Parts: sequence; C-alpha cells; structure tokens
Amino acid sequence: MKRKNITIIHKSFVLTVLVSILFSCQSCQNTDDNFNTVPPPTSETVDVDFFLTRADESALFSRQESGISAFNDNANFSINVSDGTIYQEMDGFGYSLTGGSALHINNMSASSRSALLNELFKWDDNNIGVSYLRISIGSSDLDEAPFSYNDLPSGETDVNMSNFSINKDKENLIPVLKEILSINPNIKITATPWSAPAWMKTNQSTIGGSLRTEYYEAYANYFVKYIEAMAAEGITISALIPQNEPLNETNNPSMVMQPVEQANFIKNNLGPALQTAGIFTKIIAYGHNPDRTDFPITVLNDNDANPFIDGSAFHLYAGRIDNLSLVHNAHPDKNIYFSEQWVSANEAFSDALKWHARELLVGAPRNWSKTVLEWNLAADANQDPHTDGGCTECLGAVTIEGNNVTKNVAYYIIAHAAKYVRPGSVRIESNFSTELPNVAYKTPDDSIVVIVLNNTGTKKDFNIKVADKPITTSLDAGAVGTFVW
Repeated sequence: MKRKNITIIHKSFVLTVLVSILFSCQSCQNTDDNFNTVPPPTSETVDVDFFLTRADESALFSRQESGISAFNDNANFSINVSDGTIYQEMDGFGYSLTGGSALHINNMSASSRSALLNELFKWDDNNIGVSYLRISIGSSDLDEAPFSYNDLPSGETDVNMSNFSINKDKENLIPVLKEILSINPNIKITATPWSAPAWMKTNQSTIGGSLRTEYYEAYANYFVKYIEAMAAEGITISALIPQNEPLNETNNPSMVMQPVEQANFIKNNLGPALQTAGIFTKIIAYGHNPDRTDFPITVLNDNDANPFIDGSAFHLYAGRIDNLSLVHNAHPDKNIYFSEQWVSANEAFSDALKWHARELLVGAPRNWSKTVLEWNLAADANQDPHTDGGCTECLGAVTIEGNNVTKNVAYYIIAHAAKYVRPGSVRIESNFSTELPNVAYKTPDDSIVVIVLNNTGTKKDFNIKVADKPITTSLDAGAVGTFVW
C-alpha cells in the first residue's frame, strides 16, 4: 500500500532556530560579513497512515493529512503496542451475501455492478478489500421467499437426494459470487442453512421444528451435494456452520438444533460424510449468541464430535462479547468466529458506529475471533426483500436503488479493518481502555495496525506507542481511527 507522510516540526528544532537567531542578533553590530544566515528548520516524517470516521459523518473512512505528530512527553493515556505477544491469526472481515443482496447487485447494469464489487472486494489504494463472506445454504430470511435445494410436495421424501438442485442460486447468488471471485480469488466463504428441507423436519414447516433423526444421514448427504455443486461452479466453501441460530425457532426459515443433537449429527453423519467424500471444508459449531456458552462447549466436549470441529461461531443479539473467551478457554485448540450482526435501519449512524466498533471491531478479536462479519451486504431503501416473518429493518452495508448506491454504517465499520488487517494478520498485545477501546495487529507485510474508538462523549487526546515510532493523536467523541505503521 502506498502511504502519504505527515510532516511535523519538533519543539527541539524550534529551540535550535531561536538560539541561532539570538547569536545572529548579537553579531548584527558587526560587519555584514560576520552575519550568520539562519538555516531553515529540519523536519521529521511520521510514516503513519490515519483513516478516520466521525460520528457526525463529516469524515467517512477518509485518509487524514494531519492529526498525528511524533510523541512528546505528556500526561495523556498511552496505548502500548507490542508484537512480542501474539494471539490468533485473522481470516478476514466482511458481510453476509444474502439472496436479497445478490438480487439487488445482479440487477444492476454491468458497469455499475463492476464498480461496486471492485470497490468492495478489490484490494488496492482505492478500495477496501473485503476478505470474507457468509452465504446461506438455501434461503435466509432475507430472500423473497423460503426455499431449500430439495423442496417436495407434502408427504413426499427423497433420502437419496435425487431431486437436489442449486438452480435457485444460479439466478443471482452464483453469478455475483463468480464476479467477486474474479476480483478476489482468495476470498473465504462460509455457508450455513437456516433450515433443512421441510420434509425432513418434525413439524413439516420452514419455521421452527427439528431435524428428524431418521433423516440425519440424508441431511449429511445434502451438505455433501451442496459443497460439490458449488465446487462445480468454481466456488469453494471453506467452512460450514450446520445450523444458523440453532436456538431460534421463530424466524422464517429457522430450525432448532439442541447441542446434543448437533454433536450427534456432526460425529455420526456430517463429519464422516465429508470425510468419505474427500471434502476438507471446516465444520464450525453453534452460530448463535454468547449468552449460551454451554451450547458450543457441550458440542466440543463430545469426544467423538470434537475431532471434526474447527471451532465455534457467534452472533451478539444476547450475552456479552467477552463470553467468547470463556469458550476459547474451555477449548483453546479450537477457533472462534464472529459471523453475524445486523444494523437497524432505525438506528442513528453515531450509535451504530460506536456500538459495532466497540463490540465487534475491537471486542470480537480481543476475545479470540478470527473473523468479524456484519449482516446483509445490500438491501433497497425499504430493507427488502425478506421472507414473510423475516427481518423488516435490516439495513444493508449499502442501499441499492437501481444503479444508485448509498454506503451505510456497516460499510465503514468493516472498511476500518478489512483494508489493512489482511488475512494472515495476527492480533498482538495492546493495553485496554474503556474510554479508548483498541485492538492491534501485525500484518503479513510486517505493518502494525491499531484500530481505536473514542468511547466517550468528549474529544480525547492520547498516544500510541509502537516500537520506535510512537505518536500523539486525538479522536472526536464517538470517532473511529485506523492507524497503520
């Protein structure tokens, strides 16, 4: 990445100039030949990039040409950064590409769609380089209507998956994914179902109910068929979450899967089925709120399910973000992922910016998460489409009306991390402050990245001490800054 230097003049240089002027004046009464010309002051460059988003939207992930200076002794709080202590490796930052998101993007003109997707997924000086996506297996609640890949008339079954088809995804989702992959072939994609086909469920409905035990094997085959079908389209599914929000029985679609049921399905069916098919897609447990840490811990405690599981995924609609560390501590050999959080269309930009920066951008990685994913990538001005019973006020990271695109708060939240905290970056040590929540990384190219939120109601001056290049800076109330060394 090309950087612009911010130039500052140290107090010591100013003092040198004043002393030179004093001596020069003392010799002014001598001849002109004795007059000493004062040289121009020397300056030092601070090789640090600074990107800023303000709560009042006067700066929106914009590079700052001022606002930082070389550190001078002061009484302000210091964020002390050390790459001597390394935590988890990051997989990436991004969004859920819902069926509705894909619908709006695919309906744009080719040139407008290309411009939007490049801005989102290309990684260069001008674009943010989103590095991770989550998609639904079948429909989510942000499709026009619920569907699976094997829907049948009432009373019919298809345990051999003879009628399995991803044709519905070929309308919008797959074309958009292929265009994204042409821009970023290395993007990671996690997939999760909101429900099994209704004929497999205890209540024969897209809403609620559970997976009937006699269909566990058929459902495992459903996942295998899905991964193979997507691979045939050139789309690699890097990870599976077997059930979105397994304790949510009211969404449309939805399906309940209790922890013992999930452990049984993984160890007896899904894990062996993927293994037999030679599929190396990761299995990630849970995918719901950290108020129920007993769920992923119970699944991981199952000695037969455990070897098939890469880690656990979380949303934050209940519970505390630091509960993710409880799961990490119970099974430190397993990974943590943050896979969804929505922004309400009725929420103020400033409130959403502060909460998501504090809880997700800073809180999730500081509690071992390898990813931070916001919810829907795109919707229209009415927050459509959604199923009957689906989310009616989920604000997209972008709003799309025809070929017109409006960037919303989730766009900027993810931009603050995605652009510089590239896959393979590692979280490193930094001291925590409730007033200035922060997280620090070392990137694959040895850059240091520090993301800071001013979590107070007033402007805060502070220091960031990174090795031999400490700086002094400030953030307005509720502002977010990304600093790159």
